[in-house]
Amino acid sequence: MDDAFAPDSAAFAADPYPAYAELRARGRAHWYEPTRQWLVPHHADVSALLRDRRLGRTYLHRFTHEEFGRTPPPPEHEPFHVLNDNGLLDLEAPDHTRIRRLVSKAFTPRTVERLRPYVQELAAQLVGRLVADGGGDLIETVAEPLPVAVIAQMLGIPESDRALLRPWSADICGMYELNPAEETARRAVTASVEFSAYLRELIAERRKEPGEDLVSALIAAYDSGDRLSEQEMISTCVLLLNAGHEATVNTTGNAWWALFRNPAQLAALRADPSLLSTAVEELLRYDTPLHLFERWVLEDMEIDGVRIPRGSEVALLFGSANHDPAVFDRPEELDLARVDNPHVSLGAGIHYCLGAPLARIELAASFGELLRQAPTLRPAADPVRKKGFVIRGFDELRVEL
Repeated sequence: MDDAFAPDSAAFAADPYPAYAELRARGRAHWYEPTRQWLVPHHADVSALLRDRRLGRTYLHRFTHEEFGRTPPPPEHEPFHVLNDNGLLDLEAPDHTRIRRLVSKAFTPRTVERLRPYVQELAAQLVGRLVADGGGDLIETVAEPLPVAVIAQMLGIPESDRALLRPWSADICGMYELNPAEETARRAVTASVEFSAYLRELIAERRKEPGEDLVSALIAAYDSGDRLSEQEMISTCVLLLNAGHEATVNTTGNAWWALFRNPAQLAALRADPSLLSTAVEELLRYDTPLHLFERWVLEDMEIDGVRIPRGSEVALLFGSANHDPAVFDRPEELDLARVDNPHVSLGAGIHYCLGAPLARIELAASFGELLRQAPTLRPAADPVRKKGFVIRGFDELRVEL
């Protein structure tokens, strides 16, 4: 395969969508030697494979590393893998089924709905500060602090400790990029050790004095005598923070840059804020915050006559699936009124995003407040894109009024 897919290229990272179109035109599965993965670019395949139990986020529930033809991770990376491998995102049945059932008893619709006034008030305050300052970095002042504070509030993390969370999360999430460097792994391991130690202390405190927070609810959750282990609770809390704010932060930045580049759509939204519900879904589709999601092939399979053997890894290209013209009319156009919008930005199947309802509340709140309080918001400079390709977003997006 040639250079259509070039995740290390700055030009590709800035606009991968033409390359995705080329991949879709060429076929349904493409071998990519640099990461030794099968790239899957079509919506129908991505959607189906997210639900296909012949694939898994892990293989360790069925095979050892050696049986699967894989090299175990280095021993020095163990703290990251212990943390990551005990979270819902990287587990399969029966462990995933058991833990998701227990977590769902704590992370209920009522829990999420109870946060709505807090989310709305905080969004109003953060946007108010941005307006009072006449602008600033939208990522730093609104996009980042809102979801981090909401997850911290939900977990019961004191305000004095919340500044620790974003750096830990950023360092851990560095491991989800393609072929992470050893320095990235070192930072992820350090963050895993520190974050786990912090949560272990917090859990011990909540065991002694339960509160109204999610950590207390996770401790109390049980089903037929089954409870979460301490490591499962720690991994769940880290996953809720990482997944619960990375997507929201990056969607906010990506979405506002998309709106600035589509002034007619932004004008329509400002004129009719009732478009907000469909707008959020379209902005999630148009420039999704997660462009690639990996799965291990647990049984030999074929995609369009291409044999993909057990032990392979497939890379489901969410960004490509969300721009597939077989599913979306005029996919390269931003259409905030788009109703038929089966995007895959929040996943599908058993790993569908647990925090999707909360993410939608946060996005609607911050967008609503920016539309209301900052009706003349505009970019003050070109944004600074994050390094990496898998998690797509900006480090900085400066705006003015």
